[in-house]
Amino acid sequence: MICPACGKDALIVEFEETELDYCPACGGVWFDAGELELMLEKAGLGDGRNFLAGVMGGPEAKIIEKKRRCPVCRHKMKKVTMVDEKNLVTDVCPDEHGIWFDGGEVHSLVQALAEKAPKKQEAQKVLGYIRDMFKF
Repeated sequence: MICPACGKDALIVEFEETELDYCPACGGVWFDAGELELMLEKAGLGDGRNFLAGVMGGPEAKIIEKKRRCPVCRHKMKKVTMVDEKNLVTDVCPDEHGIWFDGGEVHSLVQALAEKAPKKQEAQKVLGYIRDMFKF
């Protein structure tokens, strides 16, 4: 996959049977449809379906950052502010192919969700993996 942020080649990284596209140049991470939900559910961080439905249906963020193109369909992605994380803006494919996180954003999201998780031990396992794998 070509990184939608910097145009460099992304690497495939696997975690608990989930393959993620990671750009070592800019630290961004692409979750294909269903991958973020699966990771959130495995970590005990809530029902991923409800979480992503909120992200996909959220209003467009009003920022000046250039819109990125979906690496699957090449349509311009929608910039969405995470519901509980006012400072976290992600790029979401309008055709629901996936979601793009710039460097450090996945860690910020999981950190915020882990604090609310009922299964803290499993959440910390995922958080530790993300901290080590996607630090930027």
